[in-house]
Amino acid sequence: MRNRFGVMMLTIGLMVCPIYLGAQSAPTKGDKVGVVDIQQAILSTAAGKQAIQNLQKKYQPRETEINQRQQDVQQLRDQLQKQMTTLSADEQRRMQHELQEKQTVLRRLEQDAQSSFQYDRDTLMRELGQKMVKVIDQYASTHGFALVIDGSQVPVYYAAKGVDITPTIVKLYNSSHPVQSSSTSSGSAGSSSAAKPKP
Repeated sequence: MRNRFGVMMLTIGLMVCPIYLGAQSAPTKGDKVGVVDIQQAILSTAAGKQAIQNLQKKYQPRETEINQRQQDVQQLRDQLQKQMTTLSADEQRRMQHELQEKQTVLRRLEQDAQSSFQYDRDTLMRELGQKMVKVIDQYASTHGFALVIDGSQVPVYYAAKGVDITPTIVKLYNSSHPVQSSSTSSGSAGSSSAAKPKP
């Protein structure tokens, strides 16, 4: 059974903190309306993909430790249940106490990891989001848009072809904020190379 922290890591793309678009440029005479899914855009950029991979690598050791401790707890619980009728009262109390201690340590590890992971994730998405908003603002003001709606925050029930500018924004972001070469990024992650790849 996968722990809650592991599930959170796998669903990182679904839990992005809200990023609001504001009017930053001077008003233009444009009358076009555009829709952009800013969460999808951020996670589709080269910088976004690299940042998410780095974040998962950073927390892989914690997930591995939590999984191991979860297995230890389950093994001790199974052992206690199977041997309940043959163990002495003192041995039962000792094993029950050991089980409680292991469960307490596991809960603390999960809570600490989840809190740290959420903070790093929100900080990451906020930084990327601020850059993304600037790209959207510049593109909208240059191409005569009067309004750009964030489709990930506001329900959009219909949009004519060409109104969704998400792919264009992703391309502009990649060109404006290129990522480091793969050799540089792999070198910085050398300490995590021994970690198991995520399933």
